[in-house]
Amino acid sequence: MLQMTGAGELTDRYVAEVVRHISADQRGDVADELRATIADTVEARGADDPESAEREVLVELGDPIRLASRYTDRPLALVGPALYPTYIRILTLLLSAVLPVVVAVSAVLDVVDGRGTPDVIGGAVGTVLTVGAQLVAWLTVVFAVVERSGKRTAVAGATWTPDDLPDRRTPTEPGTPAYASMAWHALLAALIVWQHTAQPYRIEDGTHVDVLEPGLWSGWIWPILAGLAALVTIDAVRAVRGATRSLAVWGIAAEAAFSLPLAWILYDEEFFNPVFLADFNGGWQTPDSFYTVTVLAVLAAGAGEVVKRLRELRG
Repeated sequence: MLQMTGAGELTDRYVAEVVRHISADQRGDVADELRATIADTVEARGADDPESAEREVLVELGDPIRLASRYTDRPLALVGPALYPTYIRILTLLLSAVLPVVVAVSAVLDVVDGRGTPDVIGGAVGTVLTVGAQLVAWLTVVFAVVERSGKRTAVAGATWTPDDLPDRRTPTEPGTPAYASMAWHALLAALIVWQHTAQPYRIEDGTHVDVLEPGLWSGWIWPILAGLAALVTIDAVRAVRGATRSLAVWGIAAEAAFSLPLAWILYDEEFFNPVFLADFNGGWQTPDSFYTVTVLAVLAAGAGEVVKRLRELRG
């Protein structure tokens, strides 16, 4: 058996790569079935070198992305099954690495040019749509041309081998990210309430004042606190039960309840108490670009949390 002979690292990496591309509720069964199939096949061959036999079996099983598509009944028909795994890997790299850089540079240039928050946000959204569409479209065109030119082998990287497997990542304790997120959101909520009840800042005449705009307690602060409370609750459940689709959906809704009102009051420059700002800044006027950058940072952080929750479902 693989485990008894000290082999099996390739199998573990192969199984991890397969299940990464299927839904979370299928992973356990698929992983057990796949490991058993590989172990039985290796054992049936009765090879003197189990590691070599293991490698041969994995080569026969083929690219893990293609194998994952069989478990999920998703046909690899976007540009053809021979090129699909390579196409997906390059597309993922472009959208996760290249596109964010282009959007960030575009937003920074708009801020430097003195454009307002709506223009900067609109420009960033436009860049995501236009550049993202261009990346997808042109990459698809290139692969479609290659698919029909008979040059598939060169682009697809020849035959898949276990050497193409990514290194196995050290698994994080399932509840660790959720506990960290829960602590962070609880801290934010506590700070918001504390600065209002304790009024920690004292102005020149000795009066204690809120750091945040007191008028927010008649409106926008409540959806923000509700969003934070919901996130704390969801993170607590996620830490115990693990990520699920329903928790991800509720988490996205809670993140929106927190992030969108926060971004709005920052855009409207109603976040800080004017009395606090006047005393703290010493007459210096906070530039509009500060609020623009802060709004973008809040929206980017919220989007990042949404992406993180969705990726957690895929591992």
